[in-house]
Amino acid sequence: MKHITLGDSGVKVSPMFIGGMSFGEPDPEQHVWTIDQEGTQAVLARALELGVNAIDTANCYARGTSEEYIGQALKNLNVSRDQVVLASKVYFNEGHSSAKAIKREIECSLKRLQTDYLDLYILHRFDYTTPMEETMQALDELVRAGKVRAIGASEMYGYQYHNLEVIAEENGWTKLSTLQCHYNLIYREDERELIPVARQYNAVPTPYSPLASGHLARKTWDSDSLRGRTDKVEHSKYDRDRTIDQPIVDRVAELAEKRGVSMSQIALAWHWAHGPSAPIVGCSSPKRVDQAVAAMDVQLTSEEVDYLEAPYIAHELVGPLARPGEKALAGTTVPPETK
Repeated sequence: MKHITLGDSGVKVSPMFIGGMSFGEPDPEQHVWTIDQEGTQAVLARALELGVNAIDTANCYARGTSEEYIGQALKNLNVSRDQVVLASKVYFNEGHSSAKAIKREIECSLKRLQTDYLDLYILHRFDYTTPMEETMQALDELVRAGKVRAIGASEMYGYQYHNLEVIAEENGWTKLSTLQCHYNLIYREDERELIPVARQYNAVPTPYSPLASGHLARKTWDSDSLRGRTDKVEHSKYDRDRTIDQPIVDRVAELAEKRGVSMSQIALAWHWAHGPSAPIVGCSSPKRVDQAVAAMDVQLTSEEVDYLEAPYIAHELVGPLARPGEKALAGTTVPPETK
């Protein structure tokens, strides 16, 4: 399996991450569809067996138990630390990404993951309440202390990502090596500015929701799975645009049948057709890991890519936080301080 280097960090990852949002104790307020410790271990064991070395999680996933399950699974599997790339995030916590919060939250994440360093530490959102210099300096200090190897950012406007990179460059601090963004065949808004800005700085996109919460993996829009019935976040992200997005789903299904592969393989292969990236794939079973890895064998032609993309219609932004005092677009979140 060919690996990708994250920016200038030297950290090498497989062309996909296993998403940690699928792991942990069920959260009745948000995620009741997570899998237990045994299931987490089975998924990670299969991923590592197939050469997928990267795992993405966050301090807030399943209220911290995602990190705990991952850490315990890797310990049970007796995985050598240098054989796995661990990524976690900071923001949805007290103090967001202030220096104080970063120093506190990194220690909590390391403890839960049972490790003494992270390969990648990600700003989960842009922090309107903390000076960018404070945040970037705090992250740089983690790198210099050996607690973090590379840093990244998730979900923000293009100019915000650019400003963070400029601040790092001007001060000789560690630059962002990854961009975790909401990106898939039925949501492509970050192609306009955010992804080009990240690539300008040699940062690697690590898109989340590459299968649009399953909509690109099945012919029908609705699903009777537990997640399909209960995931309010998924519904808020996608349901309002189902009419304009279904034609794209139909084309994915058509091409998958023509090529003799699954829809998920087509949807994931589309990401790699646009340059180096490492989509974050949530897997609820070893079988799902097999299906995701099989997508690496699918290479789309430029004509097939054009065919899949042709029906796309612009969407409202879904993911970045609204600016203070600005009315949030559907799907964005207003920070508590600005409500």
